[in-house]
Amino acid sequence: MEHTTPAPADRYANLDKEKQAASRVTVIGMVLDAILGLFKMVVGTLFHSHALVVDGIHSFTDVASDLMVLGVMRISRQAPDEDHPYGHQRIETFGTLLMGSLLIAVGAALAWENVQRLFTDDLTFTPGWPVLVVALLSVVGKEWIFRYTRKVGEEIRSDLIIANAWHSRTDAFSSGIVVLSTIGAMLGYLWLDTLAAVVVAGIIIHVGWSFGWSSMKELVDTGLSVEDTERLLAIASDIDGVRDVHELRSRRMGDDILLDVHLVVRPDVSVSEGHQVGMRVVGAMRKELGNIRDINFHIDAEDDESYHPTSALMPSRKIIQEAINQITPEAPTGNRMRLHYLKNKVHLELFLDGSEGDFDSAELRTQLSEFPWFGSLRVWQTAD
Repeated sequence: MEHTTPAPADRYANLDKEKQAASRVTVIGMVLDAILGLFKMVVGTLFHSHALVVDGIHSFTDVASDLMVLGVMRISRQAPDEDHPYGHQRIETFGTLLMGSLLIAVGAALAWENVQRLFTDDLTFTPGWPVLVVALLSVVGKEWIFRYTRKVGEEIRSDLIIANAWHSRTDAFSSGIVVLSTIGAMLGYLWLDTLAAVVVAGIIIHVGWSFGWSSMKELVDTGLSVEDTERLLAIASDIDGVRDVHELRSRRMGDDILLDVHLVVRPDVSVSEGHQVGMRVVGAMRKELGNIRDINFHIDAEDDESYHPTSALMPSRKIIQEAINQITPEAPTGNRMRLHYLKNKVHLELFLDGSEGDFDSAELRTQLSEFPWFGSLRVWQTAD
């Protein structure tokens, strides 16, 4: 028995609000990035600071990523449709991968250029004090937008918005490095400015790699961590009625988690009781990890990892009824026959009313034993 429990009905009710919140914080950050980037590049060029120019380019990569975020969030926050029954959040993941790739490319180009400059330039120009002022303003502005963007990203559970926030934080870090290198250059250590440009480029590469790698893992359906998987296994195993949990598979779509779990229950429980055991497992798992969206649970009567799964060639209820009727026509069948398919054998239970009298169950058992699929027979009879 297999059942899928989707997310609560209100899971997609706030998508429009989430898109609006993401767009608002992204536009604010984009305007700030454009202003800071322009000031950094102009002041860096006029007052001889390679580090500030590179930092300005870093700010303009923020503008590019902000534009991409706006487009991706508009698409990825759509509700599931016929073509995308699991939603569109993988588009957000792909957008994060593209942003990470962009950062790596920009950072590598800037690092190479400034490493060459470090060993070939005469380094005769000292950065002017406006470089220090603009860098300090950048630190303050980017730290503020980082905190604001991260807060919104956590509220709407968007890895892309959170990644964009950390992109802003790297700009604050790099501006801080420019502050220190400018002070050092003003004190006579001119090479510090170019070295700082290389360090800033390295930061850009590192952040790009972090975003790209995490997104790539999600796109290839990397599961939950070992710790989270063990927590969920322990929770399921503690539920009354669960004999074993022999398979738990997971994958992510954005911040959401999708689970497939196989639960072993007693083979003689009813279908509805087995389903209820599964629903208790679902509730406990969702209580432990609030971002679980869908749980597809499969109820097993035996551990089919330890034994060969029950063959699809085992006889159906209709075939078994016909075999019994040929042997003992008066034997009850239909709804008064319960079948248990275990270890590639069929174990039968027959239910008689007291008014039906006795029939030769021993003879039925003897003749059924000639069938290779027969496992056992139990007959239950109510009192008159």
